[in-house]
Amino acid sequence: MPPRRSIQNKKTVVVALGGNAMLQPGQAGDYEAQFANVMAACEQIHKLTENGWNVIMTSGNGPQVGAIKLQQSSAKAVAPEMPLHVCGSMSQGFIGYMMQMAMGNVQRAAGLEPKVVCTLTQSLVSTEDPAFANPTKPVGAFYSEAEAKEMIAAGKTMKEDAGRGYRVVVPSPRPQEIVERPAIMSLVGQGFTVICTNGGGIPVVKDAAGNLVGCDAVIDKDLATSLLAQQVKADALMILTDVTNACVNYRKPNQTQLGVTPLAQAKVYEAEGQFAAGSMGPKVRACMEFCENTGRTAIITSLNKAVDAINGLCGTHIVADQ
Repeated sequence: MPPRRSIQNKKTVVVALGGNAMLQPGQAGDYEAQFANVMAACEQIHKLTENGWNVIMTSGNGPQVGAIKLQQSSAKAVAPEMPLHVCGSMSQGFIGYMMQMAMGNVQRAAGLEPKVVCTLTQSLVSTEDPAFANPTKPVGAFYSEAEAKEMIAAGKTMKEDAGRGYRVVVPSPRPQEIVERPAIMSLVGQGFTVICTNGGGIPVVKDAAGNLVGCDAVIDKDLATSLLAQQVKADALMILTDVTNACVNYRKPNQTQLGVTPLAQAKVYEAEGQFAAGSMGPKVRACMEFCENTGRTAIITSLNKAVDAINGLCGTHIVADQ
């Protein structure tokens, strides 16, 4: 096999894969479909390494952890139901397995000895985070009003979800630290493509003795990816979604794609409410925080434009103010 190019002086990019990288709209979510999607994504991401970048990959886990939680709930009469943070770790293993196998196969096809590894990743959150007093993220199955009342009496927080029934809601605290950061940096330094922080990482808190304890919460994957990129001192952050550029005045006659956008201007757009909270908003916020805290560029673009975008040919680039 041909030798790999030297990792010395190579830049590092943290790449966040959107949910459509694993599960396309309308797909049932079986393993075969998800793996095919992951394989296609890895073929694109590998092109970044061919362009001289070290790559750290993250992803969402919403459909996967939701399916695991539903399976757990349905089987609770015959097997103990695991808490949400354990289901999150299960989803990390499942997603990491697919991404690690796919990227390894892509590297083999390129005539390389595979160097890819998945790191089970914990994200430290604060017990003082106000999100714990205001759970907002729905997870798991839908329940009737009568079932919800019983669950509320048992200590669960439930909310009605768009006329479809009641669901458990959990906090969404901000990540403070990527616990496995030293290992991730070491692996990147050895030339590995690293898969980590899937689904925002497994949420953990410190107890009175300083030990880590899992907690039932959902961490925003884009904010966790941004924090990861900051803490590993990445040279760039790239969030891949289903559009080539972020837009202002989205779906209006005066819709405008954003190209190179100074941080200050991005803040103005955010204050105007240009980016929807459930879609582009967290992505832009994550890019802004990376740019503001590092002075480096963050990019939003589509999966098939990743190489062009990192070469400055397309995509939304949030850059430090001049």
